[in-house]
Amino acid sequence: MCDLKIEFLKAQLATARSEIKNLRQQLSNLQHMHTKEIQNVMTILNDYRCDGCREKQQQNGQRQEMESATNEDDADVCTFKPIGVIKTVFNEKRAVPRQASLATALLSRIDISPKTFNNPGHSLDGLENFSHLWIIYYFHRNPNHAKAKVAPPRLGGERVGVFSTRSPHRPCPIGLSLVQLDRVEDSKVYFLGTDMVDGTPVLDIKPYIPQYDVPVNLKEAEFLNSREAPDGEETTLLDRNPATSNGQPLPNVSVPNWVLNSSSLNVMFNANAESQLQELQIEKNSIVDVLKADPRSVYLRTKYGSQIYTFQLGDHTVTCKFDDQNTTVTVLQVRDVVNFQEMDGECSSSNE
Repeated sequence: MCDLKIEFLKAQLATARSEIKNLRQQLSNLQHMHTKEIQNVMTILNDYRCDGCREKQQQNGQRQEMESATNEDDADVCTFKPIGVIKTVFNEKRAVPRQASLATALLSRIDISPKTFNNPGHSLDGLENFSHLWIIYYFHRNPNHAKAKVAPPRLGGERVGVFSTRSPHRPCPIGLSLVQLDRVEDSKVYFLGTDMVDGTPVLDIKPYIPQYDVPVNLKEAEFLNSREAPDGEETTLLDRNPATSNGQPLPNVSVPNWVLNSSSLNVMFNANAESQLQELQIEKNSIVDVLKADPRSVYLRTKYGSQIYTFQLGDHTVTCKFDDQNTTVTVLQVRDVVNFQEMDGECSSSNE
């Protein structure tokens, strides 16, 4: 056997070993996801109650609430009614950006509930004059988190106090996001910047006002009679520069180093993904915004490293591969969810 043929066979063997290694990583990842799905199903089954049992449970719960209300040692319970719901391209929590500012190419909206006001559109009158909004919402897909410490992705598994993080896993699962207002139409608010899952209940909307929301030296602030402007007079202060006061810089604002120590991945698209983007008429930046901040959990990133990663973005499924050594991620495939499911059905029927 000639040397060239031997070298060729060695190269083929090395390629086969690499592919087998990748397949093992994918199988381990799928096994982990399968275990989590089983746990979710078991939780749903354990919490399931028939109508009669549910009514009895509610009665017992109401009785317990009445008893706890008479106990001075019990904490007060706050009940809020959502004013609307958020509609986004993320049907699942997987790959949802960790901060709204990391996904400014994604357009989402808030639908104000008609149960909030007789005419919900009136509640948005004047909101179009602001460029940014604070959205306060409920993490309805996350249960109450009783642990005092959590592991932020940027700390690589190290734990810190939950109140020193923006983690969605909190004792009171309430979220706060600063987004850019796109437009207001009737009872709908369209905004840019998404870090919420589809169907998230909204508790409140507040306009972003730099004079109040950016840290300033209160002694330098020009308030009438040393107090804030009353409601409805905020626009009289918009001519002031929130970054300076009498030429003086803002006071020092400090954050931990791990907050600033964030690396941005280089997002690339192969030829196949590029053609699919054009065919499906998908905005490339919407995918780039999701991937450049690395949407993987600490568990997936540390245990499996470079791997195939798939997530759903609206009506499309995006498949990519991370290269942790070179801090890059390559989009391999973008497919329509409906077509993907139909193809799966055809493959299963043909196997039968």
